[in-house]
Amino acid sequence: MSCAALTLLLGHVAVFGIVREADEGTTAHLFQLLMAGQVPIIVLFAIKWLPRNTKVALQVLALQIAAALVPFAFLFYFEM
Repeated sequence: MSCAALTLLLGHVAVFGIVREADEGTTAHLFQLLMAGQVPIIVLFAIKWLPRNTKVALQVLALQIAAALVPFAFLFYFEM
């Protein structure tokens, strides 16, 4: 879902460029849904796998958190 959000942002920038809009468009709403939608999935994964295999589960969680931070870094860098 993080990769889909980043792809959505990159596609928006490729088509429309980096512009500030007065109103949030469809891209912003889809981005918000994708980023918020992955939170319950991550929590479910953590609840299920942390007790079973802590080391591997922490590695996967760290990777997921890093992947979630990339689209936010993109937004922050380009001040969108």
